[in-house]
Amino acid sequence: MVDSGNVHQLELDGRHLTLVGTAHISRSSVEEVKQIIDEQKPDTVCVELCGSRYESLKNRDNWQEMDILKVVKEQKTFLLLANLIMSAFQKRLGAQLGIQPGAEMLEAVDGAERIGANLVLADRDVRTTLQRTWRGMTFFAKVKVFGQLMMGLLVSEEITQDEVEKLKQGDALSEAMEALASDSKDMKRTLIDERDQYLAEKIRQAPGTNLVAVVGAGHLSGILKELNESHNLENLEIVPPPSSTGQFLKWGIPAIIIGLIAYGFFNVDAGVSWQMIQRWFLINGILSALGAALALAHPLTIISAFLAAPFTSLNPMIAAGWVAGLVEAILNKPQVKDFEHLGEDITSFKGFWKNKITRILLVVVFANLGSTAGTLIGGVAIASLL
Repeated sequence: MVDSGNVHQLELDGRHLTLVGTAHISRSSVEEVKQIIDEQKPDTVCVELCGSRYESLKNRDNWQEMDILKVVKEQKTFLLLANLIMSAFQKRLGAQLGIQPGAEMLEAVDGAERIGANLVLADRDVRTTLQRTWRGMTFFAKVKVFGQLMMGLLVSEEITQDEVEKLKQGDALSEAMEALASDSKDMKRTLIDERDQYLAEKIRQAPGTNLVAVVGAGHLSGILKELNESHNLENLEIVPPPSSTGQFLKWGIPAIIIGLIAYGFFNVDAGVSWQMIQRWFLINGILSALGAALALAHPLTIISAFLAAPFTSLNPMIAAGWVAGLVEAILNKPQVKDFEHLGEDITSFKGFWKNKITRILLVVVFANLGSTAGTLIGGVAIASLL
């Protein structure tokens, strides 16, 4: 039996559980998982994967089946972009160490098939996790996270195998969790704590008397604590509605802007009202167009962002970035090679802008950020005329 600080032998409701903590880009983790499964020959193997992540690992070409227009229309642009950036970080580290990210999870899956054990995908769907996290964040927190993600693309530091193995040390992980909690307790709750509960409950419900569970080392302490509790999986899968504050701002700001223009027209001077409208159009349009330009959008896409932003900023049901993204998708339609090279292109800052798929995502996000800035600055600018 492997003796490691990241391997825990437990009794769970009269059953034997071997809980294995891994680093997702560690060759020794792959070997450790293989050895444990071959020695234990468990009835069930639980892995820290959801259905979509499982398919992503098993089918590396599934990018080619993505409908980018559908992503934009369903307002899932940022979620996909964030997922791609996080995937890119692991891919870069994996390439440095000569190992595929998630290889230890694939080894656990292959091991279960090899010995004929049940396989349990124990993690919550990544899309649910990201949506629950996104809904719980303020606008400025979202901007901050996006900035951190984009800065992550610029980081090209080499990492050694020894540094990867340190990720599996309990003290280092505790410090990382504390740092994350101090930065954003809501993010820690949805990204870590809730998933600890979800993973623990799926492991508790797994069939068989001899279980092996393979999870990231960062979840070990949380799962060990949560295994003694019962959790409602359905509650953890609910995507909460937008916050009341967010809804108020979504509808309230356009109402205030329209109210200011109307007040200027009827109570001050029609000329002032026209100046307010001109400022609104120019500030909103220019900043949204600038965002599209930063994403290296097609000239007609930049123009569409300029024309759409002043109107979409007053309509909570549509955003300038969505208009710009759809125009970009039509004018620069992704080709087969863009889908084929997506996995490689996302590992570099240049590749993100070169690939037509990720460029469309960047156009949507940057045009929306520009329009949002234009709404705030434009609102102040027209109010100053009264």
